Amino acid sequence: MNEKFSASAGSVVAGIDVGGTFTDLLLIDGKAGGKVHIAKTPTTVENQAFGVVAALGATGFPIDGIDLIVHGTTTTTNAVLERHLARTGMITTRGFRDVIELGRRTRPQAYGMTGTFVPVIPRDLRLEVSERVEASGAVRIPLDEAEMRDAVKKLLDDGCESLVIHFLHSYANPSHERRAAAIAAEFWPNGHITTGHALLSEAREFERGVTAAVNASVQPILERYVERLRKELAAKGYARDFLIMNGNGGMISARFVTLESAKTVMSGPASGVIAAAYTGMRSGFGNLVTYDMGGTSTDVALIRNAEPAVSNEIEIEYAMPIHVPMVAVHTVGAGGGSIARVDAAGLIQIGPESAGANPGPICYGRGGIEPTITDANLVLGRLAPKKLLAVENPVTVEHVTGIFEEKIGKRAGLSGVEAAGAVLRLGNMKMAGAIRMVSVSRGHDPRDFALFAFGGAGPLHATALARELGLPRVLVPARPGITNALGCVVADLRHDFVNTINQPVGGLDQAALREVLERHRNEGEALMAKEAVKPDAIRVTHSADMQFVGQTHIINVPLPSSSVSRETLQLLFEKAYFARFKVELPEIRANLVNLNTSVTGVRPQIDLSRLIDPAGRATTLEEARREIRPVWYSGRWHDTPVYAREKLPLDATIVGPAILEQMDATTVLEPGDRARSDADGNIIIDIGEA
Repeated sequence: MNEKFSASAGSVVAGIDVGGTFTDLLLIDGKAGGKVHIAKTPTTVENQAFGVVAALGATGFPIDGIDLIVHGTTTTTNAVLERHLARTGMITTRGFRDVIELGRRTRPQAYGMTGTFVPVIPRDLRLEVSERVEASGAVRIPLDEAEMRDAVKKLLDDGCESLVIHFLHSYANPSHERRAAAIAAEFWPNGHITTGHALLSEAREFERGVTAAVNASVQPILERYVERLRKELAAKGYARDFLIMNGNGGMISARFVTLESAKTVMSGPASGVIAAAYTGMRSGFGNLVTYDMGGTSTDVALIRNAEPAVSNEIEIEYAMPIHVPMVAVHTVGAGGGSIARVDAAGLIQIGPESAGANPGPICYGRGGIEPTITDANLVLGRLAPKKLLAVENPVTVEHVTGIFEEKIGKRAGLSGVEAAGAVLRLGNMKMAGAIRMVSVSRGHDPRDFALFAFGGAGPLHATALARELGLPRVLVPARPGITNALGCVVADLRHDFVNTINQPVGGLDQAALREVLERHRNEGEALMAKEAVKPDAIRVTHSADMQFVGQTHIINVPLPSSSVSRETLQLLFEKAYFARFKVELPEIRANLVNLNTSVTGVRPQIDLSRLIDPAGRATTLEEARREIRPVWYSGRWHDTPVYAREKLPLDATIVGPAILEQMDATTVLEPGDRARSDADGNIIIDIGEA
C-alpha cells in the first residue's frame, strides 16, 4: 500500500465522481494507447462504495489491472448540508463557548426577523476550561490540566465520537491546544481530535471554530466511508492506495485525507472546475467561466490564465464558513428539476423547490406533476422524448405542454408553449445572475472569457446564457456529463497552508515573513514525499490576504516569491484593490492579514483526444445527422437539424440552429451561432448576434 507509483502515460488511471443521482467514471488505458472507458451508474446512497465498484465493473475493465483510482466524493458535503454529523464535543477558553453560535451578527434572512440557525455543535457539548493566551502570544492564564481532563471525560460520558479543542488565540501561540490534545489523547478512544490551530492558523475565532467543528463532525463519517471503499476495492483485487479529491482542486492520499476532512467539502464541484481549466488550457482558452448545471442547482466559477479562483472564505450555508482553501464556486438553486410556478402577484418564479430525482420532472414518467426547466426544454423541442435517460413511464409532449398551460399559461395569459418559453428565459436569467456574481461583481469583464458548459444540462442553456452576458464563445467538452470524473483524472496533488500575521504592512518584519513562507514550502514538500503517488514536479505559489487598515473584508494578492519587500506588498495590494473596485486609496495603510502557500505536485499530462472514439466519426456532416425537428427559439419555431455528437467530423463547421445529441448531454446552437471542433473533440461555439 505504501508503494510509490508514478501515473505515467503508460498507466491505467480511473477517475470517479459520486454525485447525488449518478456515479460517473472515466478510465484511460495508457497501455492501450489512451483508450477510454466510460460508465454512468446510479449512486448507491446507503453506501457510496457499492456504486463506485459498480461503475468500475460496468467498464468491463478488470479492477486489479487499474494502476490508480482517483475519487471525488460527496460524503462530507452531504453530511454537512443534511446535518447527518457525528456527535462532537468542543472544549474552549472559559467565557467563549458561544462564539460559534453568536457568529457575525447577521441574519438567515436579510429582511425581517424570520429564519433559524442551528450550530454544528450544540451548547451542552461545548465545555469551557481555564486558559488564556493573548493575541501577542503571551500566556496570561496557564491551562488548567485538571479541568481539561474532567471536560474530556464528561464529553466521553455524553457519547461524543469526535473532539474539537478551540482556544481563543491559538494561532498566535498553540502551546495550550497542543498540551490539551495530548491530555485528551490519554482518554479519547480514537484519533478524532481536531485542534483549531492545526487546521486553520487564522485570527478570527468564529471562522476557525466552525471550520474545526465541521472537520471533527465529518471525520468519523469520512473515515468509515474510506475504509468501506478500501475493503470493496481490495475484494476486487485493487491493492494500491487511492486518492481523494479535495475542495481546493488537488488530491490527497486516502491514508491521510481524514486528518483534514473539512477540506473534502465541495470536492465534487472542484473536480469539474479543474477539468475545465485543464481542457481549456489544451484548447487555448485560459480565461473561462465554468457553468455546471445539474438537476437541482447550477455551479459557476472563474478561471483566469488556466488557474481556478481559490478562496479561503467559503460559506456553504448560513453561518457555516469553512475557512480552508477551496475552489471558489457560486451556486444557485436553478437546475433541470427546478419547479416553475406563478406566485400570488401573478409572476412566474423558478425554484428553489426541485422535483429531485424522485418523482423528478414530469417527462421522466415517475409521477411528477409540477412543471420544471427540463420539461420546458422538452416542450420546446430541445430535448427528444426518446433520448431521455431513466424514463419509467413515457409521457407525451402534448401532456407536458398541457400542464404548462394549466399551471402557468392560464394565469400569465400564455399558451403552453409560450409558458415553457417564459420559464426557460427566466431560468436563463437566474443562471446569468450567478455568472455575473463570479465575473462582473469581481471586476472582470465577461467578454474576456469563454463559457465552459458541462453537466447534464449545461450545454442545453449555454449559448443563450453567453448571448445574454456578452461572452463571445462557448466551449463544450467532449464528455460534458462526466467532466467531474475527468477532473479526478487530471488533477494534481496539493497541500495548502495559512498563517495569520494581522499587522500593518509598514511595520512588518520581512525576515519573519520569509521564514513563514519557507516553512510552508518545507512542510508541503515533506507531505508530498509521503504520498504514494510520485508527481513529476513540485510547484510552490504564495499569496497574501490583505485589507486597508480599518476594513473588514480581505482581498487575496498573489506574491511573486517568498521574499517580498514592504513596498512591493503595498503596491501589489493597491493594484489588486483597484482591479476589483476601480478605486485608488494610496493615503490609507495596507494591512497584511494572512500568508498563504500552495504546494502542488504536478502529475503527467493526459491526452484527451480519445474521449470520443475517433473510429466512430463520420466522414461528412450529413452522415452524422439524425433528423430535422422543430425547435423553439426567441418566440418562434425553427426547423432544426439534429446531429449525433460522437459522429461529427473533426473538420466540420455547423451553423445554428442545430442540436448536438450524445449519451451524456445535449448541446443547443441558436440561430446565428457557428460551431467547430478542436483536436480533442471539444465543440467551440462562436456566438452570433441576438
